[in-house]
Amino acid sequence: MALRHVILGFLAILLTGAGISIAAAQPVETQAADASPAGASPLEALPLEPLPLAGTAVLVEIKDAISPATREFFLRTLERAEDQEAEFLVLILDTPGGLSDSMRDMIQGILNSRIPVVTYVAPSGAHAASAGTFILYASHIAAMAPGTNLGAATPVSIGGSSPEEDGDETEKSKDGDEDAKKSAQPSTAIGRKVLNDSVAYIRSIAEMRGRNLEFAEAAVVDAASITATEALKRGVIDLIADDLPALMTALDGREVKLPTGVRILKTRGIVLERIEMDWRTGLLSVLTNPMIAYGLLLIGIYGLMFEGYNPGAVLPGVVGGVCLLLGLYALQVLSVNFAGLALVFLGVGMMVAEFFVPSFGALGFGGLVAFVIGSIVLMDTDSPGMALSRGLVGGVATVAGTLMLGTIWLAMRARRRPIATGREQMIGDTAEAVGAFTDQGQVRIYGELWNAVSSGPVAAGQKLRVDRVQGLTLHVSPID
Repeated sequence: MALRHVILGFLAILLTGAGISIAAAQPVETQAADASPAGASPLEALPLEPLPLAGTAVLVEIKDAISPATREFFLRTLERAEDQEAEFLVLILDTPGGLSDSMRDMIQGILNSRIPVVTYVAPSGAHAASAGTFILYASHIAAMAPGTNLGAATPVSIGGSSPEEDGDETEKSKDGDEDAKKSAQPSTAIGRKVLNDSVAYIRSIAEMRGRNLEFAEAAVVDAASITATEALKRGVIDLIADDLPALMTALDGREVKLPTGVRILKTRGIVLERIEMDWRTGLLSVLTNPMIAYGLLLIGIYGLMFEGYNPGAVLPGVVGGVCLLLGLYALQVLSVNFAGLALVFLGVGMMVAEFFVPSFGALGFGGLVAFVIGSIVLMDTDSPGMALSRGLVGGVATVAGTLMLGTIWLAMRARRRPIATGREQMIGDTAEAVGAFTDQGQVRIYGELWNAVSSGPVAAGQKLRVDRVQGLTLHVSPID
């Protein structure tokens, strides 16, 4: 009982002390609140409650050509950011361009996004060329780092030439000085169609975002490019930021128009969530590189060919089959000329047939020509970052041609060499008489005894030349 009273007394003392502390603190807080309007209290600069965070924003980077893998990664990340109700999405862009279809899908996702998309061309030295210019124009806020540039958005038509190069002659406008400054228009219908569609597309995006229409058209028609400073002066972009923290500071308080209404960006205390490519998208990005796809295709073809030469080797067949399927999958995603693909297969097949058919190089050289032409026209676009290197094609063709010439040389050399096996090997060779005989007897050659017919008398141990082989009998003549 005594212990119980002691504990209760101790608790009472604690509660009494806490009450005194609360009663003593209450006048200070009230005094600070009363004194703050007059500006006399030092507590005026200290917040009574912590500032709320602005939320989270998603950060992604695209530092390669715009490809199907890039499109899938960006659209999935944008959808994830919308589901998480992120404040906005920051796209750090550095691209030489890419495929038009992938670019248009990304722009469509940006234009219909429920959250703002901020495209930031960075770091210094980066550029947003070709398809990157379209994406920058379509973004809700366009920003660039110092030392960057954008432009050169002229479309590339099927076959690898730009619309301006589709015709031998061009049609130039002659109505006034302003029209005279415009670039020559393509003379072919397909060239004008591609160019005019791209001009209308970027103008519609520029009008929607309130950006400079004149440069938008010049970037497509004249492949014009400008620096970040000039882009800011001409109203192509919204701001220039040295780095990511400076960008966050500049974005704070900006208004953005969305399909759902106007949103004011709050970046004070924002948390950036960086999204990296997963293994599947990364693998697709590697496979859709034209150089990788072309290499996988060749490895697959030659792997299966080596397996055919050496049945049961297993490894060449396994590697060749896997690489061939991966290469065909990558080519199915990319913009591929199927006539070029057929020429590649035909060329390899003809070069392989050269080893089995005595065509004296006709099949081999024909296959080499078909292989080179097919490789050059394989990619149906010359978009930046998506074209097949002519150096790679030339290197592979050189190696294949060298191997083929070496094989032909070895075959011709083998044809000129004396026969080293079979009965034909004995003709002209030397045999030794086992015993003396005049017409018929036995001789030893290659350690074997043969019946022999001689054209003259033969002494024991005499050297004889084999003239011909008839059944199991050798026709010999003495060597003087």
